Parts: sequence; structure tokens; C-alpha cells
Amino acid sequence: MSVTFERPHALGTHRVIEPAGAMPQSAWKIDSTPVACENEILCEVETLNIDSASFKQIADAEAGDADKIAAHVERIVRERGKQHNPVTGSGGMFIGRVLEVGRALRGVDVAPGDRIASLVSLTLTPLHLESIERVDVATGRIWVKAKAILFASGLWAKLPSDIDENVALAVLDVAGAPAQVKRLVKPGQTVVVIGADGKSGMLSCAQAKLRAGATGRVIGVVPDLTTPSARLLVHAGLVDALVRSDARDALGTSAAVAAHAPELADVVVNCVNVPGTELASILCAKDDAIVYFFSMSTSFTAAALGAEGVGKDITMIVGNGYCKGHADTALQTLRDNPAIHAYFNAKYQGAQA
Repeated sequence: MSVTFERPHALGTHRVIEPAGAMPQSAWKIDSTPVACENEILCEVETLNIDSASFKQIADAEAGDADKIAAHVERIVRERGKQHNPVTGSGGMFIGRVLEVGRALRGVDVAPGDRIASLVSLTLTPLHLESIERVDVATGRIWVKAKAILFASGLWAKLPSDIDENVALAVLDVAGAPAQVKRLVKPGQTVVVIGADGKSGMLSCAQAKLRAGATGRVIGVVPDLTTPSARLLVHAGLVDALVRSDARDALGTSAAVAAHAPELADVVVNCVNVPGTELASILCAKDDAIVYFFSMSTSFTAAALGAEGVGKDITMIVGNGYCKGHADTALQTLRDNPAIHAYFNAKYQGAQA
């Protein structure tokens, strides 16, 4: 079954196949026909960046085998018309080239031939996948031959000229985290970043350190103190303390944090890619604190009931991947932190299909 596009909607509801009345993100299946409506942008997709929680789940399910991971992703896209992991509920983003801009969007600042990164989730992006060329298990990057549709409401960013495009993709994939940290953290506050050694965690630590200032403290929580990214956080001065703890151990993690911040944190940022870390985040927060769950592995039922169960009066924020200016903030955070930039270059720069 295929929908007709007689009245294309700015939010993409005309692409929904099932269930009727759903929005593209919540729909089980959408129409990925690679033809642009008058208010859509058609893109040639070169690279998918699967979000960390989703890629870990798929990689674990397929024992880290690249060919099996590729087949797994192909099944999802074939079944749903989009890269929407049914287990984690998350997707990722893409890099590609604009092929066509619908006539109703002629005023937008994008034209055929422009190279862009999508800033909306693959969970709502119609994706017509022709083939998967290569899977990079280490980074969650997938090179493809594919086409995608961006709706009139969709967000995108032109790739910057001063940053390698593969590095830019890695940064833009988590742009919401440092941008939200910029909003949330105030001078003099204590900030705890759980999962500080990942992409979003490193950028969040940098932004938290900047915002908290000389009178504030940033404490990172990582599962291993010996990784290159963990060592970088210390050597570059992006944290005031780095503690080793499995964030699924709520009491152990909160005790480790309390050793460095007895009054606990004003702001807690959760950047992990595994489930079961909600209560650790809550226990690291003082009363009246803010806990920002950027992680797509978060169970918001567990977070809400967990906070109630331990009597914590805190504000919990859903990890909205978008806030105004988030792409610019994330890229500028990278530019302002040469150590992180060098690390990202070493890990992501110049990758070829």
C-alpha cells in the first residue's frame, strides 16, 4: 500500500502508511518513495550515522558482525520505510547532497548540489535504501546508496568548510547535548556528566566547564579511566574530577560522585548508551536540581517513578535533540576545544567507503 500525495503536509503526515493518523516519527511505516513533493527536499544519501543506543543494540544482537549489522539495518528500512530501531525507538542522521527542492520551498537557503547533514532523526525520515556499501562497527557509521526526503519542517545544516565532513557529522549527531548544557548550566554550579567519555559527553563536559566557570565544578563519570577519551578529559582540563563507575549501579555511582561533591550536583547530564542508568542520575542530583536525559536509552517511566521512589524533588528534562542554534553551538564547541577536535579528527576524519 502506498499513500497519495495530493495534499502534502509540512509535517510529513502525507507519508504515513500505518497506523492512520500517526505522525511520521511515531508511525510504524511511512512511504519512502524517492520523489519530492512541492514542500519536500530530495537528497542523495551517502552516509548514515546510527545513534549510539540504536547501533549498540543492533551490533550486540549481531555479535559485532558488519555484514549481519548491514542486513539488520536493511530489514528495518525495508519494513518501516525509515531507519527506526523498533527496540530502542531511535534512529540517527545522514549526510548527503541535495538533489531537488520542491517548488514551494524555493525561498529556503539550500539548492541542488549543496552538501548537508540532516538534523532530524532518521526515525521520521523517509529513506529509500538501495544498498549498504560498508559498516564501520567502531563508529556506527554506514555508507549507503540511498535517497531520503526532508519535510518542510525538517532541520538540516550545510556542512562547514573548516571541519572535516565526517567529523562534522559526528558532532551534529549529538548537537542537542552541548547546546542544552549551555542553556542549563549557570556559573558556580556543580555539574555531573554521566557517560562523559562519549561524543555527547565530551562536548557536554567542555560546555559545562565553560558555563560553570572557575567557581563551578564538572565531574565526569566513565566506566573506564584508561580510554583515550577519558584521559583526554583529564589532561585537557575539561573535568575537575573523573570517577570510574558503572552507571547501572545507582548507589555506587552516587557514592563515587559524593566523594567529590558531598552536596551533589546542580545539573546532571546523562549521555550513556545503555539502559538502566536513570536512578544513578537521580541520586547524583541534589534537591531542586536539573537532570537532563540526553540518552536515547532512557526509560522515562523508570526516571519518573525512580525519582518519586527516592523522594527527589528535581526537574527532569527529556533529551530533545533540538534547540535553537544547536548546530552552531556544537560546532563552535569543537572549534574552541583543540584537544576534542584532534580526538574527533583521529577517530572520524577522512573515513572512506
